[in-house]
Amino acid sequence: MLPPAIADYLETHRDENLRLLMELLRFPTLSTGPDEPTRACAAWLAGKLRAMGFSVELAPAGAGKPNVIASAVVDPSKPTLLIYEHYDVQPPEPLNEWLSDPFEPVIRDGAIYARGSDDDKGPLAAYLACLGAYKAVTGTFPVNIKCFFEGQEEIGSPGLEGFFLEHADELAADAAVISDSGFFADDVPSITYALRGLVYAEITVTGPSADIHSGSHGGAITNPVNALARILTAAQDADGRVTLPGFYDDILPPAPEELADWARLPHDDAAYAASMGVGALGGGERGLPSLQRRWSRPTFDANGIVGGYTGPGAKTIIPAKASAKVSMRLVPNQRPEKIADSLRRFLADNTPPGVQVSLQFHSNSRPVLLATDSPAMTAAKDALADVFGRKPVMIRGGGSVPVTELIQRILGLDSVLLGFGLPGNNVHSPNEHFPLDQYHRAALCLATFLANFAQGGGHGR
Repeated sequence: MLPPAIADYLETHRDENLRLLMELLRFPTLSTGPDEPTRACAAWLAGKLRAMGFSVELAPAGAGKPNVIASAVVDPSKPTLLIYEHYDVQPPEPLNEWLSDPFEPVIRDGAIYARGSDDDKGPLAAYLACLGAYKAVTGTFPVNIKCFFEGQEEIGSPGLEGFFLEHADELAADAAVISDSGFFADDVPSITYALRGLVYAEITVTGPSADIHSGSHGGAITNPVNALARILTAAQDADGRVTLPGFYDDILPPAPEELADWARLPHDDAAYAASMGVGALGGGERGLPSLQRRWSRPTFDANGIVGGYTGPGAKTIIPAKASAKVSMRLVPNQRPEKIADSLRRFLADNTPPGVQVSLQFHSNSRPVLLATDSPAMTAAKDALADVFGRKPVMIRGGGSVPVTELIQRILGLDSVLLGFGLPGNNVHSPNEHFPLDQYHRAALCLATFLANFAQGGGHGR
C-alpha cells in the first residue's frame, strides 16, 4: 500500500514532474543519429540519479550511445528491483506530418506531443518522478533499486546480450520491471506477459551486370524484380500460412484458458480495422481470431522493397538487382537460428534460374513467455487496480522487446511489463503523444508498485 504522503507529494508536484518530462523530451536521442545528443541525455539522466543518491556508471555501448547503470542499496535484507527503460527514440520523419517540432514538446488537448513521449521517455520520466517522491518524503526507497537505461533499443539493442553476460553480477536482482508496453484500450489497464520474437533479414536478388533494355532482352533474361516478387509471394500460401520449411514445428500454442480470456476482451475487428485505415483484416492465417493471429502465431512480412527505376516517367529496363527487407515474428518455443536456417532453405528452393540471391541478417530476438504469478507480478496487478480503479487484464504483445528475453535468460528474472502507453498515442508515427493524466497516474502507479513489492517481493540479495 502506498504511503499517503507519497501520493500527496506526487499530486502537489505535477508541474515539476511535467517539466522533468519536457526536459527529457528535448534531447534528440535518435538511436540511428549522432552520438552527442544521446551522450548528453545519458549525462542528464546520470545527474538526476546521482542527486537521488544513486551510484551511477555510464557504460560504453556500440556507436557511442552509453548505457546508464545505477544502484541504490538501502537495506541488504530488502528485495532488489531492476528497472529497465530506454532513452533512445525512433526517427521523427516524415517531418511535414508533425503539427509541431518533434523535439520541442507541446501540450495540446490534455496531452504532451513530442517524439518519445510515449515510447519510452514518458514512462522513464515517471520512474524518475516516482523515485524523486520517495527520496523527498522518506529520504530513501522502499526497496533496493538498480536502473539500466539503454540508448539503442530502437535499433534492436546490438551487443546487449554480450553486455548482460559481462555485467550479470552488477545487474542481479530479485525482479525486473519494464514499462515499454501499454494498455489494451484507453480505459483497460493491462499487463503484457508474452512477446513475439523477431528475425529481420534483407534479401537481395542479382541478375544482369547492369540495367539492360527490357525490349531487347525481355523474355530472355530473368528480371530480378519479378524474381523477388515471386519469392515473396511464395513465402505464404493462399490461406496466409508461411511456407518456409519447418516454420511451425516448435510452436507452443496458448492454453484454452488464455484463448477464453482473449475472447472476453473489449475488441471489435471492424473498429480495429477502421483505426488502421483499412476496410478489413486480411493478414495472417485464415480462420483464426485476429488477436490470436497477432499474439500467438508467427508471421512473415516484407517491410520494404527496392529495385529498378522509380523516378518520374518511363524507363524501360530490366534492373540489375532488387532487394527486400523482411521480418518474421516468432512465438514461444521458436528459435531465431532455426527460422534463419528455414529462410535460407526456402530461398535455395525458390530462386528462379538466371538470378542469384544473397541474404543478410540485421537483428533477431527470441520470443518470451513470462510467469504471471510472481510476487512482482502480484504487486503490479494490485498497483494498477488501486490507481486505475479496475483489475488489469493479462494480454500478450505482438511486438518484440528484446531485453525482456535477455533478462529472463541471462539474469534469471521474469520481468513485469508494467506499461502505460495507449493505442492511439501514435508510437513511431508523426504526432506521438502521451496524455498528461496518464503520465501522472503512471508515476503514482509505479510508486504504488514499489510499495507493494517491498511488502511481498521476496528476499534481498
